[in-house]
Amino acid sequence: MTALDLSSPVAVVGTGTMGQGIAQVALVAGHPVRLYDAVPGRAQEAADAIGARLDRLVEKDRLAAADRDAARARLRPAADLADLADCSLVVEAVLERLDVKQQLLRELEDVVEDDCLLATNTSSLSVTAIGGALRTPGRFVGLHFFNPAPLLPLVEVVSGFATDVTSATRAYETARAWGKTPVACADTPGFIVNRIARPFYAEAFAVYEAQAADPATIDAILRESGGFRMGAFELTDLIGQDVNESVTHSVWQAFFQDVRFTPSLAQRRLVESGRHGRKTGQGWYDYGDAAERPEPHTAEKAQAPAYVVVEGDLGPASELLALIREAGIQIREDEEDHGTRLVLPSGGQLVLADGQTSVEFRDVVYFDLALDYRRATRIALSASQDTAPATVAEATGLFQALGKDVSVIGDVPGMIVARTVARIVDLAHDAVAKGVATEEDIDTAMRLGVNYPLGPFEWCRRLGRIWAHDLLEELSLREPSGRYAPSLALYRHGHAADKREGTS
Repeated sequence: MTALDLSSPVAVVGTGTMGQGIAQVALVAGHPVRLYDAVPGRAQEAADAIGARLDRLVEKDRLAAADRDAARARLRPAADLADLADCSLVVEAVLERLDVKQQLLRELEDVVEDDCLLATNTSSLSVTAIGGALRTPGRFVGLHFFNPAPLLPLVEVVSGFATDVTSATRAYETARAWGKTPVACADTPGFIVNRIARPFYAEAFAVYEAQAADPATIDAILRESGGFRMGAFELTDLIGQDVNESVTHSVWQAFFQDVRFTPSLAQRRLVESGRHGRKTGQGWYDYGDAAERPEPHTAEKAQAPAYVVVEGDLGPASELLALIREAGIQIREDEEDHGTRLVLPSGGQLVLADGQTSVEFRDVVYFDLALDYRRATRIALSASQDTAPATVAEATGLFQALGKDVSVIGDVPGMIVARTVARIVDLAHDAVAKGVATEEDIDTAMRLGVNYPLGPFEWCRRLGRIWAHDLLEELSLREPSGRYAPSLALYRHGHAADKREGTS
């Protein structure tokens, strides 16, 4: 099944930001486009707005003037749904209410031809439930564009329970012909991105609720150590706290209040207070004209240790050894295998976050996971109130000698980056096991949809097959709500590797 022919008219119903964006994508790709909105005059306003954006593209040399003129000629506001009768694809982008969408689709089905593809841009409702109102739900599919649609490449092509393979394939190929990067997924709460991205927000909020670190510090660690483009607090302020919390709540409810998707009470209070982020001038951060952005906690300068003793290979943090040598700090190796850690001159130990806590051990400082320890500009350390100050100082001085800022946070299991990545990896494996999408499509969706530095399976290959499972298992022992229990899919993934490698 191939993409729609460019001569085939495409319609968009609903002319808000997303509707206009989708219409612009189809228009620039070469289709005749119809715009319809139930509010009189809105379709014409939307057409004018799209025309103005095309003018700006010409001014920026991103679109030829002749192509703009041709696109304008193909764009037509529709006064009535009957004007969409000749369309080969109709995408609805109306209010996120099931009854509204179902009523619209019933009306469309009486207008368009039997071979017209019908689609929804919903981000939070079930494609299956929306399509359930149709006489022929096999031609109905989800086409979830990301905002702004003309700029962001990802499109989730969602098959409802009754969607025909031919319909899903045609939608997929059409999105690709429009210059987008489509990914195929089953109709599951949150689809790919909004399902698997929940821990990025949830774990940051959980660390904050545990009073282990403030928003500015958590955001800095996620950016400067984890390699994420934005931290969870600044990103949700940009999205809108009400919008982000609504999606989280929707996914949680759709999964029958699965504890893995439990919303944040701290975020709920923020929404209740009307602090919705940038759009209201106040969210986690203050956006007033005179407001100053809070700085992350950064440790004072400390003396670097003269040497460290390495035990084991440090696993995902093994590249630290080269950095330590380059900084002129002597590395001594302990031939006896006591684990994977660094021992400091004071006798204290420096251990990569593993889901355990410092308070359980004598003189242990944990350090967080980094996407790339060489390029990371900040490293987080955690210690308990019983950890010797000299151990914390030596650990701080060691990373400062490597050119890193250091943030010392509270004694939370799994720290920040490590627990976040482990949970994302777990949800990704669970999604594949349940037929939501392929590993490749999930990695693509998370990199393009939310700008993650790596897809979950790319992280997993880098960190090792059992790393996420083992960290979550330890974390689950310390927070036994079930939220951190590793999925059966992740368990099988690690144990299958053990068998192939001949271990028990």
